[in-house]
Amino acid sequence: MRMTNKLAVAVLALLTLATAAPVTAATRLKDICRIKGQEQNTLHGLGLVVGLAGTGDGGGFLPTMRSLATAMALMGNQLGKGQALELKDAKNVAIVSVTATIPSGGARQGDELDCVVSSLGAAKSLAGGELFITSMQGPQVEKDRIYAFAQGPIHLDDPKLATRGRVHHGCRLEEDFLNVFTQDDKITLVLDQNHADFEVAQEIAELVNSQLSIQSVEGALARALNQVNVEVKIPTQYRTEPVLFISQVLALTIVEPQTEARIVVNERAGSIVIGSDVEIGPVVITHKNIVIETGDNAPNDKFLTLDPSGTQSTKLKALVEALNAIKVPTTDIIEIIKGLERNGKLHGHLIIE
Repeated sequence: MRMTNKLAVAVLALLTLATAAPVTAATRLKDICRIKGQEQNTLHGLGLVVGLAGTGDGGGFLPTMRSLATAMALMGNQLGKGQALELKDAKNVAIVSVTATIPSGGARQGDELDCVVSSLGAAKSLAGGELFITSMQGPQVEKDRIYAFAQGPIHLDDPKLATRGRVHHGCRLEEDFLNVFTQDDKITLVLDQNHADFEVAQEIAELVNSQLSIQSVEGALARALNQVNVEVKIPTQYRTEPVLFISQVLALTIVEPQTEARIVVNERAGSIVIGSDVEIGPVVITHKNIVIETGDNAPNDKFLTLDPSGTQSTKLKALVEALNAIKVPTTDIIEIIKGLERNGKLHGHLIIE
């Protein structure tokens, strides 16, 4: 295929834009990391949904019948000698798992949270049912400590998924659930998974030490422990006001964090997300009736050549824009990117979703 001058000019214009000096952007620390201890927690419970219109587990599902018998006994209604068998005709009850999420900032006694209810038995639908009062334990389920009680009518988020529902504000905390965010007069910054990197962690430590003029007698305030955690000492004058100090730390801004070069491909959606720093080595790509060359080899009138001068490394972004300019399908572009990785010419981490 012989490339027209108009197309070549258009592609070279795209390449010029792609290789222009990037504009640096500043990112707040609070946007790429959190304070250790500020995590979501999940409360768990095992309960019963009652009031179903014949769509429950049925009397043949003994775990439900035993749970119902126990609940009735606790309410002062003892069963006879038949015990759970006396409930064999009950079809309006279902045994369920109940979960509620405590926000990362914690919650106080009396707060009401949504809870998710999921069938564990043979129930066909939870529509129209009501969660019977259920005790909720903490993340460490081996402990008998009860943090909340849940109850209320079931609302289905998706009618097609009738065995899973939600009780809006159905979980009421009976005691405070507060996360501890300081330990030994220190805090720990935890980088999120997409920014976890040794270089970024070290940059954050140096940023804290340079931007906060307060220094402790032991030396620098911050030090990177690994690619995820940065430990920061709380200065003496802030020991009684750690929140004020933490707010100052999280408000610091860092120039675009230098994480590894990445390419994220979602084949189902047909999307390609390319970091501006992803480069490719010299290579010749043959695709159907076109040939694309990167590097400093001499141009040929049958080739669409990227960076013929060899003065700059070829960016993957420029290659993809060139392929788009000659209307190469996205599925084919994804296969070309995979081929570059297998050939060792893709200088970045390829993530396939």
